[in-house]
Amino acid sequence: MMELMVNGPEANQQWRREIPAGEVIRIGRAPRNGWAVPWDLLISREHCEITLKGQSIGVKRLDAARNPVYFQEVDTREFNISAGQGFRIGQTMFQLVSVGVSDGLSASHLEEQSFGPDQLKQFKFQNAEERLDVLAKLPEAISATRTDKELAQAAVKVMLDAMPHSRAAACVRYPPNMSVDDEPLMMQWDSRDDDIGRFNPSRRLIAAAIERSEGILHIWQDTDDSNPAFTVTGNLDWAFCIPFKGEHSRGWALYVSGQFGSPGATSVSETDLKGDLRFTELICDLIGSIRHVKTLECQQAGLAQFFSPAVIEAVRTAGTEDILEPREKDITVLFCDVRGFSKKSEEAKDNLRELLDRVSEALGVMTAGIIRYDGVIADFQGDAALGFWGWPSDNEEGPVAACRAAIHIHQAFRRAMTMPESPLCGFTVGIGISHGRAIAGRIGTTEQIKVGAFGPVVNMGARLETMSKQLRASIVIDEVTASYVKKLNNDDLRCRKLARVRPVGMNTDMTVFELLPPHSVDDTVSNESIILYENAVDALIDGNWKTSMELLNGLPVEDRTKDFLTIHIAQNGYEPPSDWAGVIHMTQK
Repeated sequence: MMELMVNGPEANQQWRREIPAGEVIRIGRAPRNGWAVPWDLLISREHCEITLKGQSIGVKRLDAARNPVYFQEVDTREFNISAGQGFRIGQTMFQLVSVGVSDGLSASHLEEQSFGPDQLKQFKFQNAEERLDVLAKLPEAISATRTDKELAQAAVKVMLDAMPHSRAAACVRYPPNMSVDDEPLMMQWDSRDDDIGRFNPSRRLIAAAIERSEGILHIWQDTDDSNPAFTVTGNLDWAFCIPFKGEHSRGWALYVSGQFGSPGATSVSETDLKGDLRFTELICDLIGSIRHVKTLECQQAGLAQFFSPAVIEAVRTAGTEDILEPREKDITVLFCDVRGFSKKSEEAKDNLRELLDRVSEALGVMTAGIIRYDGVIADFQGDAALGFWGWPSDNEEGPVAACRAAIHIHQAFRRAMTMPESPLCGFTVGIGISHGRAIAGRIGTTEQIKVGAFGPVVNMGARLETMSKQLRASIVIDEVTASYVKKLNNDDLRCRKLARVRPVGMNTDMTVFELLPPHSVDDTVSNESIILYENAVDALIDGNWKTSMELLNGLPVEDRTKDFLTIHIAQNGYEPPSDWAGVIHMTQK
């Protein structure tokens, strides 16, 4: 593992990062995509590029860079460096560091001591005042971290600040069921000085600590049995490892190594090391708890994209496994599709990014409407969204919440039509709502699982949405949903019967309805027009087509939904067929 260590003129101007294989990393004072060195004004916004080449890196100064890149104090435009070598830009030094993890099998240590969590809690903290000062700086250091690597690096800095006798520290992450042969998934480390050379934490020590969930201490070199202190010599002569606790931090550990005093000195007792172990366990607990909270926050943020706060609370209260188990329930399905997408995609074939942004905005409006009324996002299909209600908790209002969501979405698109600057301008929306029995919950294969719904009611929601094009209605609902709307008996939600139809590929007839917003919000269709329209539909079903046509002609010209019936009557010569049963057979899905 190769890392780039960067040090500016000030003590706090430094960082160290692992160099990923196969990537070109751009370095500058403020690169658009790369690693920033913000403290040095002699470094251009984008100054050079580095590329990992086995155990060395290639460095190339960019044409836009104003100042030289010095390799061996010679202005060099392009060069390679190996571990231990470096280069300079302005007042900032860049050094390539090789980081390895030894298996520890060849290490000759005096003894191995292990300490369970209960034992560690019995040890006394050492140098409490100094370490409290270090802990006081921890919240500020952690608040600036955004990734696990940054959090791990902050933990390493705390360890070195709190233990003056340590020489190096590392925060490592391994697979939860680690073996001695495993490579670390992550290792962030730092040292107190530059002469530590290649840092090789003992893989055996780390593996033992993680496997046994214990703090483990190794001490190398002989000791004088007559003296209770440890006699230490060499570069690094002691190391210990403390694993993190908690399900979200399995495989994580802190590793600290050092040397007490000068070679041959006997300056530390076992009590000092135990105090360090106790302090390290405290840091592991703190960092582990922070990771746990951050993980939950990320999970909740992810859930918030698909679930409303009410659903998230139900998941949190009941437990993920129980609540996500598929169950058969009465649910309401809302299928929502953007109209005009095909035409816009053809017009925007040379600017697909803008089109994608507009469709994303449209899907965002659909998502916001579904979640606002406590629905669940089940799927996105291109420019369409599928939401459902009645899971994980029963919905006392039945389909009403879905209807409110549909009106919210429809009105958002309708408002955008009057706003040329809106990304939604030029788009309309078609919505289908159905209510019935389905299986809802965690659905999928062993390779891919998602929360969704399964059953005929889902297909019916999609059919109703597609049917809305032919019926020239923005929101089409089934008969069960319409019955709930009518029970409200107020102007909050309105609906009107559109026709009795048989969808393509189905043997069952159904009565479909149009969902309408309150008259106070949209006066395109008055309450009187609803009565007039439904009378026309009833006349059509009864075979009184002349009466039906007269009633339809009495509706406002701007009410284009009537066109479906008038066209059907005209196509049949204004007279019902001899086998007329009041049902219009749809010719398209």
